[in-house]
Amino acid sequence: MKKVLLFGFSIMFILSSCVSQKQYSELEAKQKETQDLLNSATVKLNSCLSDAAAANALSNALKDQLADLRKTNDNLIQSNKDLTMLTSKGASNVEKTLESLKEKDLKISRLQDAVTKKDSVMLALVTSLKKEVGINDPDIEVNVEKGVVFISIADKLLFKSGSYNVTSRAKEVLAKVAKVVKSKPDFEAMVEGHTDSKSYQKGVLLDNWDLSVKRSTSIIRVLQTLGVNPAQLIAAGRSEFVPLVDNDTSENRAKNRRTRIIVLPKIDQFYDMIEQEMKNLAQGGN
Repeated sequence: MKKVLLFGFSIMFILSSCVSQKQYSELEAKQKETQDLLNSATVKLNSCLSDAAAANALSNALKDQLADLRKTNDNLIQSNKDLTMLTSKGASNVEKTLESLKEKDLKISRLQDAVTKKDSVMLALVTSLKKEVGINDPDIEVNVEKGVVFISIADKLLFKSGSYNVTSRAKEVLAKVAKVVKSKPDFEAMVEGHTDSKSYQKGVLLDNWDLSVKRSTSIIRVLQTLGVNPAQLIAAGRSEFVPLVDNDTSENRAKNRRTRIIVLPKIDQFYDMIEQEMKNLAQGGN
């Protein structure tokens, strides 16, 4: 560009000495126009160079992006292969799991059937007891709790105060209980004595523990004389430690002095029932 300018000035100097003022002005205008064109071309050249640099940068970025996409595509292809293998294994595992769940559901159903049978027997037993013993007596309560039949008899109906000798009226009630228990040879009867919190000591009896157990064994002996198989009977005493209400009044203490006869299926027989259901299930599966 410097050479062009020098050349232009040289031409102007030569012409200025050789040409007229008019010609010189025309040449000067021509030179200015040429200079403007040159400046415009330079600007365009710089713009083109900038665009070229930007294009090269974009090209390099696109090449890197293409490489990343190819790598991602390869990874996806490999993942798809791995997923196909996992899906095949998963389908097999799901099928096995479903078979296992079906078997477990069937076992649970069998167990529920066994429990339902037991509950049906217990319900029939409650109905029989209520019919025999009588549900109109406020001192006698017959109910089912957690699948077990309870006969709760107030202390005043069974014993005199501070005594473990069974009254004659109690023997009438126990005769009705004995009739039901004898009709269920596969059941057991636990006689459970309860006292209030007032300390007791008399003769060989040291405390409420002794009194509660002694009352239990007294009732068991009556049931045995009434024909109940002694192998069905269990003696238990709870002393003062399972009260129905607080021992803060004479009325509440009277409620807590009671005897419970718990009629329940023999545990081993109940499990035998379940085991038989499992055998039936296994035979059905084979």
